Amino acid sequence: MSTIAFIGLGNMGRPMVSFLLKAGHELRIYARRSDVFHNEASHLIEAGAVTCSSPAEAAIDAEFIITNVTSTQDVADVLYSGKNAIIETANPGAICIDHSTIDPQGTKDIANVMATKGVSYVDAPVSGGAQAAKEAKLVMMLGGTDADVARVREIVKSYAITMTHVGGVGHGQVAKLCHQIAQIVNLQGIAESIRFAAANGADLQKVFEAISGGMAGSRMLELMGPKMIQRDFKAGIEARLHAKDLFLIKDAAKKNDLDLPALETVAVQLEKIMNLGWGSNDTCSLLKLLE
Repeated sequence: MSTIAFIGLGNMGRPMVSFLLKAGHELRIYARRSDVFHNEASHLIEAGAVTCSSPAEAAIDAEFIITNVTSTQDVADVLYSGKNAIIETANPGAICIDHSTIDPQGTKDIANVMATKGVSYVDAPVSGGAQAAKEAKLVMMLGGTDADVARVREIVKSYAITMTHVGGVGHGQVAKLCHQIAQIVNLQGIAESIRFAAANGADLQKVFEAISGGMAGSRMLELMGPKMIQRDFKAGIEARLHAKDLFLIKDAAKKNDLDLPALETVAVQLEKIMNLGWGSNDTCSLLKLLE
């Protein structure tokens, strides 16, 4: 069993820690919000996780360092640029595993900094949301060397059902952002379909059943069609997180002189959702915006 530093105890991180504890690993945990330890994460402490006051403290003697935060800068802050960062105490030979969805080039830059301390890096963004995390059914995309990914698989198998080694460092993030493009553009199409059906007085449930069996059928339609029809805008995945990912892709596409018109359109819609204060609602709020 391994000693693992885990940074980030949000809706995804907490179940990950729980499964790692059940697998017998020693967990040293840190949350950027101190109240998390007394509220949402108290059960992890009861199960044996050791709370730490900083990322640096969590990384002491850790063989694996797992981060699950929000942005590229957040990952850089906890690993090397912030106060009491992990690089201060990380042992040479340790491996960083990052489950955040961040910029591919930023990922390579972060990995290069950690390499100066002899710390390896594997980007391992995930798909499936909080529910898949709770069920240990996350889909994971990994970027790193063959040797590092092989070691990482033995750790993340506690909560991932599918693990695909995409390529070198940063390529896990590329795959995740491709996933987000296909997923969120699909969501816009579903919202427009439901809006069109309603405007023409059709039975929304019957339309959903009809198109689900055709070429338009998809996992997103299966999951989000009923939510839109039932007008259930409670977050499965918050719109603000999808917005963050699409804005990240827009910036990367601009740097590479890529034309992604469908993504640009949906990014505008998500920006409107954010401006309306609906960022904590589900991304199926794209339907509400059309209305």
